[in-house]
Amino acid sequence: MYDHWHDVEEYTGRKITVVKPKKPFLHWMLRQEVVARKGPHKGEVHRIGNGWPSPLRRWCTRQKVDALDKGAKDASHYVGIAADEVHRTNSVSSNKRSGERLYPLVDWGVTEADALAYCLERGFTWGGLYDHFKRVSCFCCPLQGLDELRVLRREFPGLWAQMLEWDRAIPENTGFHHYDTVEDLEQRFAREEEIEKCQMETDDRVTCPFWRAGDEPGRVESIHDCDPERAEKHVRKILNEKGLVW
Repeated sequence: MYDHWHDVEEYTGRKITVVKPKKPFLHWMLRQEVVARKGPHKGEVHRIGNGWPSPLRRWCTRQKVDALDKGAKDASHYVGIAADEVHRTNSVSSNKRSGERLYPLVDWGVTEADALAYCLERGFTWGGLYDHFKRVSCFCCPLQGLDELRVLRREFPGLWAQMLEWDRAIPENTGFHHYDTVEDLEQRFAREEEIEKCQMETDDRVTCPFWRAGDEPGRVESIHDCDPERAEKHVRKILNEKGLVW
C-alpha cells in the first residue's frame, strides 16, 4: 500500500498526507483498558484489550475515522464509495463526521468495477493484490469471507503467521471470524487440506485409499463411492500425527 501511495503521488503530482490514530492498532487490540459503558460496573475497567473487531464492535473503524476527522478538520471529504454501493452514503458514521461529504463516483455513476478498471489501465496494480482478492483492505479484517482468508493463508503465509501471533496474544479472545479464533481457522484450513489430499482427481477419476470394495487403495468414479467412516478415521490419524484437532 505504501508503494501505491507513492504511485498516486507520482501520477497526480500531489503530496499525500498520512494521518494516524493517536495509538497503534496493537495497543487498542491488546492493551487498551476497556471501560464498561453500562450495567452495574459502568465506568470500571472490565477487560484489557478490545480483541479482534467485529460487525458490532468496529473499534478499528472508529480510530481511523477519528484520525481522519482530526487531520482534515472541517475540510471537504471526497469519499470513494461507488455507484453500486450508494447505500453506504447513508451510514450513521458518515453522517456524524465533520466536514462536507462528497461522493464523486456516485455522482458520475462509476461502479466498483469501473473504478478498478480505470486504475488498472493507468498502471495502478496494488502489487498484484487484486489478482488474489476481490477487494483490498486491512489484511487482518475479520469481516472478510472464509475464501479470502484461505487465499491469505495460502498466498501470504507471513501475514497469516502474524495474525496467529496476535490471536494468541489477546487476553480474552472471543473470536476472530464469528466465534472462531484465527487458531480455530488454522486448524480448519489444515483439515481441509488433508481431506483434499485424499480426494485428488486424476483424469476425472479419483484415487481413494478408502474404496468400498476392499482394503487396498482403488480408483473410483466419484468421491461419493468412498467409505466416509474409513476416510474420517484415516484423516483423523493424519491430523493427530501433525498435532492438529479434528
